[in-house]
Amino acid sequence: MNRTLEWVSQNESTNGLEAVEKPAPESSPDADHHLLDAYSRSVIAAADAVSPSVVYIEVHQAQRGKALIDPRRPREPRGTGSGFIFTKDGLIMTNSHVVHGAAEIEVTISDGGRFVADIVGDDPETDLAVIRISAANLTPAVLGDSRSIRPGQLAIAIGNPYGFQTTVTAGVVSALGRSLRSRTGRLIDNVIQTDAALNPGNSGGPLVNSRGEVIGVNSAMIMGAQGICFALAIDTAKFVAARLIKDGRIRRGTIGVAGQNVPLHRRVVRFYNLEVDSGVLVVSIEPDSPAQKSGLLEGDLIVGYDRRPISGIDDLHKALTENAVGATASLTIIRRTEKMTLPIVPEESKTRPAE
Repeated sequence: MNRTLEWVSQNESTNGLEAVEKPAPESSPDADHHLLDAYSRSVIAAADAVSPSVVYIEVHQAQRGKALIDPRRPREPRGTGSGFIFTKDGLIMTNSHVVHGAAEIEVTISDGGRFVADIVGDDPETDLAVIRISAANLTPAVLGDSRSIRPGQLAIAIGNPYGFQTTVTAGVVSALGRSLRSRTGRLIDNVIQTDAALNPGNSGGPLVNSRGEVIGVNSAMIMGAQGICFALAIDTAKFVAARLIKDGRIRRGTIGVAGQNVPLHRRVVRFYNLEVDSGVLVVSIEPDSPAQKSGLLEGDLIVGYDRRPISGIDDLHKALTENAVGATASLTIIRRTEKMTLPIVPEESKTRPAE
């Protein structure tokens, strides 16, 4: 959406003498360059480098009833978001919550061209997705290294908040190593906190450094807060994107339990010399799951998995990686006051839908 503001001036005469309008001095790129400070030049250069790669995403719901046989009826977008091209053949990175469950995805690139996109892969657990368009002469963004960034350095967000396309906001990297809860409940680690302003519609757009390299994928903000926004680290995004391109999904393990974090009694911790003072209380067990086959019972406390301490659900999620699927491991539990070890073979997790 474009908004044009126009100011109209009028010549005035003073004491019967008509004011003479003097021509404005000619502006040259070199002259303008000296008027800009280093900060402005950095933001402008980064925006110029990345903006051709940023896309506007519109997601449409499936048509029902009469709309299915009435193509004249306009379609209303279910939601909008941002993304960025990262390969010359049209692969686009965005957030899972932007495109998850979409019936149709339309992408508008920087020159105004509109294309229908297909989902290559979607991972609600990390809130990342890859989609593809078929178009020529695309400009891919340069992907940076999120391990090299430091708090305080320049951070520039580009996206389409509220449909205002290619909006640039700037700030700094506020903190590193934050954790963010995805919409499926899994914890996402190594999240970048920034004060570059994000609004609805920025989701999926790039967070870039002063060199125009993408260091993060803009994902979330805290409603009501000022200057507390989050981006998924580009190193995480690279790993997830590679798996999505290869397999269309990320494989993760599951043992088939629902649990909650609880503290352990100090006497139990001391008696068994445990490395943790909390664990996962098994609240329910899925039928025919690895947990049921291993002999796990409701009320058991999980305190270890494959010789690594488990202090809570997030620790268990981190242990149940792709490599855990199909591999026999030891599950350490406290049953009443007895410490036990059970053999267990995790299965591949079926991705839960993002709400």
